[in-house]
Amino acid sequence: MQEYPIKRTHIKQLSENIVEKLKEHFEIEPKEVDGFYQISFGAIESMQVKVGATGKTMLVETKSKTGIEDEQIILDTNRRFRRYLDAVTGYTTKERVKKAKTVE
Repeated sequence: MQEYPIKRTHIKQLSENIVEKLKEHFEIEPKEVDGFYQISFGAIESMQVKVGATGKTMLVETKSKTGIEDEQIILDTNRRFRRYLDAVTGYTTKERVKKAKTVE
């Protein structure tokens, strides 16, 4: 499970953004299971997201499908996932990598 910090300007709408951005980027209605919002899309067998305990982070757990040979499906899924994280966290991929390195 990955924990992503949320930019201060995005914390207020975090709960709503988690669900709304899933719908926007993956074009799927997420199911709520044990406090997590869950979807399955493209190369992702299962993706579960929820607000972290502090309310300032997002927890994400993904499980990839195996045996997918169509690179376009994989690339599209990865692109959508990155854009989803950008939109919800308020940080770009580059900024998230930098933050992850400083935490370790």
